Amino acid sequence: MKLAILSAAIAGASAFAPSTTAPQLTALRMSEVEEVAEPAMPEVELVAPLNYWVPDESAPCFGLPGAVAPLGFFDPLGFSKGKDVDGVKRLREAEVMHGRVAMMATVGYLVGESTPTITYGMDVHHTIANNQLLEVPGTVLFPFFLAINIAEAARAATGWVEPGLGPLFTLRKTYYPGDIGFGAGFKPTNAKDFNTMQTKELQNGRLAMLAAAGMCVQEQINGKGILENLGF
Repeated sequence: MKLAILSAAIAGASAFAPSTTAPQLTALRMSEVEEVAEPAMPEVELVAPLNYWVPDESAPCFGLPGAVAPLGFFDPLGFSKGKDVDGVKRLREAEVMHGRVAMMATVGYLVGESTPTITYGMDVHHTIANNQLLEVPGTVLFPFFLAINIAEAARAATGWVEPGLGPLFTLRKTYYPGDIGFGAGFKPTNAKDFNTMQTKELQNGRLAMLAAAGMCVQEQINGKGILENLGF
């Protein structure tokens, strides 16, 4: 009787004893474990240098040359504020091209008013430059305007995305503003010299735009030619 009671007590106590068997990870539980994906590395877009220029988001106008002392970067009206790379390139394209036209216009004012030309039979014509265009015969104006149209069409084909192949008024990714391939033999072969030459062109163009506007206004005010107004 005592032996039976002792056996029952031992059996009951063993029922509450902790199990020493190591837990087994079944195939079902393994399928429930989620795999932790490795964080994807951000893709960095590589931009090929355009005339030694690589867009720098931390610099004004993405680091394009043209800012010189004493004013440095000068944009008081904020035209470039909030512009992306394409927008800044368009602004620089407009500045360079208007500067080049203004440089030719400044010389044209002086040459057209003060030197003999084929249009006027090699005689010095004293009509102010503002009024000379109306006096030029149509046979001379037609090839003149035709040459302008051809030059502009070539520039557009070189630098601008064709309508229908991308957003309108967008420059090509591989196009540097103003670089239409003319005068390639004079292009510097290093970044420092190229930036210096580009800055000189921009500065002369900016001055020429002010000069051409001043000449036009001055002639409209007093009706005198540029050199005549200076006493020559």
